[in-house]
Amino acid sequence: MAEFLLYEQDGPVVTLTLNEPARRNPLTGNSAVADFLAAIDRIHADRSVRAVIVTGAGTAFSSGGDIKDMERQSSGALGGMQIRQEYRTGIQRLPLALYNLEVPVIAAVNGAAIGAGLDLACMCDIRIASEHAKFAESFVKLGIIPGDGGAWLLPRLIGLSRASELSFTGEVIGAQQAAEWGLVSRVVAAGELMATAKELAGRIAANPPHAVRLTKRLIREAMHTRLDTLLEMAAAFQSLSHQTADHREAVAAFLEKRAPVFHG
Repeated sequence: MAEFLLYEQDGPVVTLTLNEPARRNPLTGNSAVADFLAAIDRIHADRSVRAVIVTGAGTAFSSGGDIKDMERQSSGALGGMQIRQEYRTGIQRLPLALYNLEVPVIAAVNGAAIGAGLDLACMCDIRIASEHAKFAESFVKLGIIPGDGGAWLLPRLIGLSRASELSFTGEVIGAQQAAEWGLVSRVVAAGELMATAKELAGRIAANPPHAVRLTKRLIREAMHTRLDTLLEMAAAFQSLSHQTADHREAVAAFLEKRAPVFHG
């Protein structure tokens, strides 16, 4: 069986590719969660990584939950508490790990991002869509709810009204509507998707890595904390940043009118 999550590194940029195209890259009923957790641990341990791209092989980004795995859960063979534990020790570990990864993550959405597949894209910091991409928070169509954090993630990205519309109807929207709603940053031609994502990752990776990581942490904390608390955190982060070699290099390069060279 082919490896589910391909890990490829080009300099400071890691690309993670969901690699089960025949089944449209599902996130359950396979090793997806374990593979993501292992990849995230590897990225945390490798300080040379400055940006991550997540994409899908084939025509889909991710179809979300595997329908055969849902059949197993609904068969009556499992008790409710057992299913609850499967979620807590399975797919629910993914949003906690990916959302809190210090390195910026770009979702290059090449095709359908459905159910948990849409939620996976929402766990990333930036979303770029191919013109062929489509999105659905489709859990209600199967008589279930967003079990992997979508009810928390989606309203924070597109607002309560639009998130409710997607969640209550389960209907599909296209790439252009996703851009209009702020779900994705931009829509590009299918053949340009990965080049665009890599170019953006390169621009992120060109900055001092400590500043990027701490900026991401501040943005994440700002989504659920008070202003005065965030300012205290910002003061602490800034005191660390002012003492780094990359900050001194940035100031010197600005004053000397030259390009900076950052080492991390």
